[in-house]
Amino acid sequence: MRSMWKGSVSFGLVTIPINLYAATENKNVSLRQVHVTDGGRIQYKRFCTIDGEEVPYADIAKGYETDDGGMVVLTDEDLKDLPLSSSNAIDVLEFVPLEAIDPLHFDRHYYLEPQKAAVKPYVLLRDALHKSGHVAIAKVALRQRETLALLRVHADVMVMTTMLWPDEVRTPDFGFLRDELPQVRPQELSMAGSLIDSLSEPVFDPDKYTDSYREALEAVIDAKVAGRKTTKPAGRSPKTDVVDLMAALEASVSEAKKARKPAKRTPAKKPASTSTRSRRSPKSA
Repeated sequence: MRSMWKGSVSFGLVTIPINLYAATENKNVSLRQVHVTDGGRIQYKRFCTIDGEEVPYADIAKGYETDDGGMVVLTDEDLKDLPLSSSNAIDVLEFVPLEAIDPLHFDRHYYLEPQKAAVKPYVLLRDALHKSGHVAIAKVALRQRETLALLRVHADVMVMTTMLWPDEVRTPDFGFLRDELPQVRPQELSMAGSLIDSLSEPVFDPDKYTDSYREALEAVIDAKVAGRKTTKPAGRSPKTDVVDLMAALEASVSEAKKARKPAKRTPAKKPASTSTRSRRSPKSA
């Protein structure tokens, strides 16, 4: 991993210099747009919609489009004096239980590595966080944008997760929430609980799940490279509409129990015992 940002965690009067690393990576297969007849890559050029001329990067600025279609051009000079927290500090503001934060607010995740002279204060904050059972709420500026973030401990490393601002999380506004909701029978609720129990695990093991689409796409690409014919991967049959909710729940519970039940082993046949052989009638002389 390569460090993408250098700064410090400000924890009261304690400053912890750190290096920031992206904690996740996109594993999607990257596909290019190409000309179907010869495989040539498609290129895009930057043209001005007013004069039709190609525009070099040096002449490109930021712009804000107004409601009436007008454009406000913002230069670096306009933006340099905006109030922005220090570009290299993660300022801890408060500590809260992790369960007090809805995951809907989470955005991106980053690992924090202590710089050589800051291992002791880093370990101090890490262990104090772990012992408290709380996470730290902080402010940080990344890519010229201020954002909320939380600091927590994962695998003996501090992780920073950037968060969305409250007005960036949409409020659900659906018609069915204002209508009279259908009544759920106790038997249906109990059967749904049984289905949850049948599919429950004590811990989450992400390694047992795979990206089947990516694997199939890579197989198609490998076949193309090797000059072989591609094969159609097995697909799932489309689901039909649920008519009887209770029957569907009962069938789901039954299927879940079958899938979790280990296969029975066929016991090996035991050889005939000596006592059985001794009970056979002796041959007459």
